[in-house]
Amino acid sequence: MAANTAFDNEKYIQEQLSEILERAKKFDNKLYLEFGGKLLFDYHAARVLPGYDPNVKLRLLQALKDKADILLCIYAGDIERKKMRADFGITYDSDALKLIDDLRGWGIDVLGVVITRFENQPSALQFKNKLERRNIRVYTHQYTKGYPTDIDLIVSEEGYGANEYIETDKPLVIVTGPGPGSGKLATSLSQVYHEYKRGIFAGYAKFETFPIWNLPLKHPVNVAYEAATADIRDFNLIDPFHLEAYNQKTINYNRDVEVFPVLKRILKKIMGGEPFYKSPTDMGVNRAGFAITDDGATQEAAKQEVIRRYFRYRCEYVMGLTDKETVQRVELLIKDFNLELEYRRVVEPARTAAIKALENGKGSEGIFCGAAIDLGNGTIVTGNNSPKFHAASSLILRAIKNLAEIPDKIRLLPPNIVESVRNLKTKVLNEKTLSLDLLETLIALSISATGNPAAQLAMEKLEELQGCEVHMTHIPTPGDEAGLRRLGVNLTSDPNFSTKDLFIS
Repeated sequence: MAANTAFDNEKYIQEQLSEILERAKKFDNKLYLEFGGKLLFDYHAARVLPGYDPNVKLRLLQALKDKADILLCIYAGDIERKKMRADFGITYDSDALKLIDDLRGWGIDVLGVVITRFENQPSALQFKNKLERRNIRVYTHQYTKGYPTDIDLIVSEEGYGANEYIETDKPLVIVTGPGPGSGKLATSLSQVYHEYKRGIFAGYAKFETFPIWNLPLKHPVNVAYEAATADIRDFNLIDPFHLEAYNQKTINYNRDVEVFPVLKRILKKIMGGEPFYKSPTDMGVNRAGFAITDDGATQEAAKQEVIRRYFRYRCEYVMGLTDKETVQRVELLIKDFNLELEYRRVVEPARTAAIKALENGKGSEGIFCGAAIDLGNGTIVTGNNSPKFHAASSLILRAIKNLAEIPDKIRLLPPNIVESVRNLKTKVLNEKTLSLDLLETLIALSISATGNPAAQLAMEKLEELQGCEVHMTHIPTPGDEAGLRRLGVNLTSDPNFSTKDLFIS
C-alpha cells in the first residue's frame, strides 16, 4: 500500500516545464538537456519522496515531445561487463532496449542510441548490430582526446570533432542513459561543439533529481542519494562556486563540482566568450524541492531508504558484487542518524519468524528462513519456509489472506495442486528442491482460483501489496526475487544464503 503523499507531481511537472522552456529561450532555441538519474521507473525517487510518480519524467517528456528529440547514451564498458540495474535485475544494455520500448509505448520515439567510449568491444559491437538490424540508428563516440586537461585538443576536430554529428530537428534535445557514467555529458558537449561550427548558438543544461540543491546538505533525502551511489563513491557538498558567486548555499555532488572548472573552460572555448554558468547549480533545472509537500514524511522515508541500501550492499558484498568500503560508507550514514537496523519495522518480525521455525523444526533442508511484510495499515504479517513453501511464498499467501479477511484454516492451495507442481519440479524437470518458490506459488494460486472462490478473492488482493515493505532473513532465490519484484514490494534481506548449495538455478 502506498505511503502518505508528500510530493505534488502536477506542481513538479509545471515547475519543470517552465524552467526547461525558459532555459531553452536563453540560447538559439537549441538546448541539450542532460537527463540524470532514471528516466523511467525511478523507484529510488518514489521511495524517498512519498507520492512521487516513478514515471513523472515521462509525463514531462510527453508534454515536451513536440519540442524534443531524445538521444540514449550507453557506455561500451557497461555493456562489456554486463552492469546490472538492480531494481529490474537486468543489464544496462537490456535496460536500454526496455527504455526504447517503454518510450514507444508512451508515443515517444528515440532519435538514436550513442555508444560512448566505443573501442569495438565485442559485446558493444554485438549490441550495435542488434539495434541496427532492428532499424534503430546507432552512433559511436570514442574517448575524447585530451580530456580533461588539454582544452585546445578537446575542443578541436581531433576531440569533439572526431565524433559523428547527430542531426536533430527540435529545439530541445534530451540526452539520457540507463545510469551514471553513460557518457551523457560528453555527448551533449560534442553536439554543442558541432552546432557552433554550423553557426547555431546551442546551450547545455542538466536535469538531475538528486541531490536536491535547495535542501540542506545533511537532509535525509540528500543523504539517501549518497547511500544509493556509495558503490561509485559519490558524496554531496555545498557548491563552492555558487557560494562564491552568489553567497548562497546550495547542494551538489562531487562529480559535478569536480568537473565544473573543466566544463566551464570547454564551454568558454566553444562559445568564444564568458561562460553562461557561474556554478554547477546554475547548470541545473531541478525543481523537485519545490514540490515537496510534507518534509517530515520525506525525511522518514529517506532514512528508511538508507537502511534499505545498507541491507542491499551487505548482500551484494557476500555475493562478490561490491567491496567492503561500499558497505562501510552506508553504515556510517546510518550511524550519523543514530539508527538501528531494527528501525525498519519488518526486520525484527522476520528474524523472530525464522527463530520460531527453528524451534518448531519447520525448516526445509535444515535451513530456517523468516520473512515479514508491513501491510501499511499497522499490520505486520510473517512467514517462514517449510518443506512445501519458500518463506516468500508463505509470506505472500498469509498477507493476501489477511487483506481478504480469509480465516487461517481455509487453504488457498489444495494439496493436489501443490503436489502436482512438486512432481513437475522433481520428476520431470529434475530439480532437487521440493518447496515452491514465489513465482511457482503464484502460478499455482492462479490455477486454484479457477475453482476456489477464496483463492480468487485472495489473488485480487495481490495488487494491494505494491509499495509494501518486506524483509527476509535470507537472500531470496531467483524465483522469489522475481516474484517480489513483480509485486512491487520494497525488499531487503539479511546477508545469508537460503541453501548450502553454491549454485542456485
